[in-house]
Amino acid sequence: MQTIRSHHGLKAWDLVKAQFKKAAHFERRTVVCALHQDQKIQIQSHLLSLNEQDRYLRFGYHAQDDQIQRYVEHIDFSRDKILGIFDLDLSLVAMAHLSLARPSRINRCAEFGVSVVPKWRAQGLGAQLFEHSSMLASNEGVGMLFIHALSENLPMLKIARAHGAKLERFGGETDAFLQLSTKNWASRLHQWCLTFYAQTDLEIKMQVQQFWHLLSQIQEIRQGVRDGRQIASVWNANVLKIENPRASDKTVHH
Repeated sequence: MQTIRSHHGLKAWDLVKAQFKKAAHFERRTVVCALHQDQKIQIQSHLLSLNEQDRYLRFGYHAQDDQIQRYVEHIDFSRDKILGIFDLDLSLVAMAHLSLARPSRINRCAEFGVSVVPKWRAQGLGAQLFEHSSMLASNEGVGMLFIHALSENLPMLKIARAHGAKLERFGGETDAFLQLSTKNWASRLHQWCLTFYAQTDLEIKMQVQQFWHLLSQIQEIRQGVRDGRQIASVWNANVLKIENPRASDKTVHH
């Protein structure tokens, strides 16, 4: 009996190690982080940084600053999932909004929207956020992932098509539907590993940023001390010159 328990324990541990390894490989360049209520300012700054055309593709209309601010203000963090990718300077360069249907509905579905700043496009960030969102939705018991996009939003439709979504076009708009796989223990474990990996990575980046900020402050203080010493040295030298004129300037009596 003890041998059987040990065998199952080893299998479970091997699975955990495999999921951590998979998470590290999956997030080798960029890390997907879950965003929360206290990060609304970063979310808003990211969306406001989008130009007019990008806002049009993301929201389906030419969103003004006040409309974006209201959109961010009404995000339901208790129900929806907001995912983001940060650069080394902790600027939000890509963001996904996974809007989950109410639990009371029989057939649960989720709507996916994504935005990426121009500098970071064509690097697979949108697809990465889509895959992560699909996993989260599946683990939440969602059976269908839904995308409503403008037909001219080719990058978004390309991501949906590449992941097996069914596309239905209605003039200038296109709907994409992706049937999600049933949640299982392995997918939940993989989600936990990714979350742990992402949180650790973000905390390390924050600590590094804080360290460099502190170092910069220390250097400024040191430079200020040096400048103060130099000014004090020049001032003291001038005072000595006034109090002790040079010997050549003195009148010599024999």
